[in-house]
Parts: sequence; C-alpha cells; structure tokens
Amino acid sequence: MGSRKTCLDKAASSAKENVMLKLRYLPGVVTLELDVGKCVGCGMCAVVCPHEVFTVADGKAVLCDRDACMECGACARNCPAEALSVRAGVGCATGVLIGMLRGAAPACDCSQNKDCC
Repeated sequence: MGSRKTCLDKAASSAKENVMLKLRYLPGVVTLELDVGKCVGCGMCAVVCPHEVFTVADGKAVLCDRDACMECGACARNCPAEALSVRAGVGCATGVLIGMLRGAAPACDCSQNKDCC
C-alpha cells in the first residue's frame, strides 16, 4: 500500500492540493461509523475515500476527519471486513446537492438534529 501518512500529515499536505477537502458539511451529523474491532487494517477505506476521511495507524483504520465525509458509501462498499457503515445518499451532503439541483432549500434525513439543515 506504500507509505501511510498520519492524520496531521494528511491535513497539512492535502489541504493545499485537494479542493474537495475544503468542502465542509454540518458538524456531528454524518452517519459514518467505524467498528475498529472488525477492522483488518487493509487501508481500502483510505484509498477510496474522496475526502481523505481515513488513515491507517497501528494496523487499524482511523477517522481523521469524520465531518468531511460526504456519505458516498465508497468506504463501506469496499471494506472486506464490513467494519464501516454509512447511510449513503441520505445525509446533509445529499440534501445540499439535491436542493441545489432543484433550486430549493436543502432537506436531509437528520430532522431530529436541531442544528441541521
């Protein structure tokens, strides 16, 4: 898999290189969950995540920036140990994008969170 960067290394180098990393969603509403006990440390989540939410340290996946997750589901679909879960297509990122496309206000599936859309 090559050399792996720590969360701090990734944040310092990638923020300059990747416009996608500048996109932020509402804090604390992402449905992404990591079961470290199931993780086998393969690093596939870090490879497929477009927002570099993950890194691998000490043989396990680590969530570097959970709130950067756009809930696309690539990590969960590619995890051979089923250590990741995310409700792809239901969160704030989807709500914002659908709202933009329809010319309407964002509407996501987190209505129980008063700080959300």
